[in-house]
Amino acid sequence: MILKIDRLPIELPTPNNPSPNDAAAVQELLGGKFGEMSTLMNYTYQSFNFRGRKRLRPFYDVIASIAGEEYGHIEVVSYAINLLLTGVTKRGTDPSTAPLKNAADARNTYHYIASGQASLPVDSMGNFWSGQNVFSSGNLKLDLLHNFFLECGARGNKMRVYEMTTDPTAREMVGYLLVRGGVHIVAYARALEHLTGVDVKKLVPVPDLSNKAFPETRKYEDSGVHRILYTFSKDDYQKAGIIFNGPHPEDGKPLEVVFGAPEGAPVPDLDEEVQLNAPGADDFDTEMFADIAKKLGIKYP
Repeated sequence: MILKIDRLPIELPTPNNPSPNDAAAVQELLGGKFGEMSTLMNYTYQSFNFRGRKRLRPFYDVIASIAGEEYGHIEVVSYAINLLLTGVTKRGTDPSTAPLKNAADARNTYHYIASGQASLPVDSMGNFWSGQNVFSSGNLKLDLLHNFFLECGARGNKMRVYEMTTDPTAREMVGYLLVRGGVHIVAYARALEHLTGVDVKKLVPVPDLSNKAFPETRKYEDSGVHRILYTFSKDDYQKAGIIFNGPHPEDGKPLEVVFGAPEGAPVPDLDEEVQLNAPGADDFDTEMFADIAKKLGIKYP
């Protein structure tokens, strides 16, 4: 089971200039072949389907821990997309003024026609994410090798999306994912080394594991986030450290397992987009909930 926390892994800045086309590019990191939907569902199904768990528990703990983190990654990418889309059309309740006219020039019109000006499980071209992107062979060596490849492919896409966008919202999110994706590359490399004896470090960088070219990554690496594997459980997955240990391949500092989740940051409160009927609950009586909340001793709103 997943413990849901109403926070994002990091704080996302408000965009300088909302951009539907930047949002479309970032969609690749959510619903693309190498996006966060794919990493989440690959590792989730591999953890569900893991056989021989008792004997090979450390490998299961690593895969399950990373699967837990990927849930938060699809959330932070989605919010980056939502922030980039907020305010790009004219707010109002009169449809005759064509409040969505600007959307006709956007590269991904699904954001307006099929959504409330928000993220969707699609890639940068609007193709919906598919379960065909899930690889769960049942063979541990093959799955780990695939996961290493998947994280390397995801890193390449993140680097390119970073180069396509200039807004601080997109770049802050991508910078964080570059750091955390690097952790996952190292984790799967370590797992393959423990399982096979092969020196996977000789395959790194695939692509370059260094984040020095990306300014947004520096504060995370200065605080050691690039060397930490979170288990996203305070009590379970205790054996992940049997695999995730030793020196980091770039700076040589020790790898660390943290039992739990990062502290995170508040979730952005997205403005209503009335021209899209989002959320479309204009008749809702807030006073009714306020009265109920007062009786329950709950602060509202």
